[in-house]
Amino acid sequence: MTASGRRSPARERLLSTASRLFYTEGIRAVGVDRVMAEAEIARGTFYRHFEGKDDLVRAYLETTDQDIRDRIGAAREEIADPSVFLQAVAAGIGEELCGAGFRGCPFINAAAEYPERDSAIHQAVLTHRAWFHQVLKDAFEQDGAADAARSADAMVAMRDGAMIAGYLGDPRQANSTLVHGVAALLAAS
Repeated sequence: MTASGRRSPARERLLSTASRLFYTEGIRAVGVDRVMAEAEIARGTFYRHFEGKDDLVRAYLETTDQDIRDRIGAAREEIADPSVFLQAVAAGIGEELCGAGFRGCPFINAAAEYPERDSAIHQAVLTHRAWFHQVLKDAFEQDGAADAARSADAMVAMRDGAMIAGYLGDPRQANSTLVHGVAALLAAS
């Protein structure tokens, strides 16, 4: 953001370019010079917006997190029934992993590349996961689950597995398995 509170077009171009490259090619495989070149941004402009690559990676993850929060929030506003909401979340994840260019979960990918738990990047991953778990736990509680935290744990694990299976195997099968697993989890709770 600029001092006036508006988003800088240069910052947005850098972030958009970095997001595309980091997701499709891997974070460590893409250097800042390449991001700047493809975004057509000068080095000085880059450093006015980001302290360095780690700051850019953190911003990429935070932007991705906010996009997911916005989509989940919109679904939550539209769907009053917590069971239907949880099924919609599973269906949305399934659609994502069946989408063109799917390369797995950006958060799991980032955690694999930045395993140091104290790094700002790994912390951004953990922040996203804690928020997502809490959203699921709240929905399971509203649905009357006997152990909402455990149900949320199970759904997060199914989501993680579906993300990996969707990338490494048949995404349609991973989607079907996730949707079926969440339905079974809801029936059991």
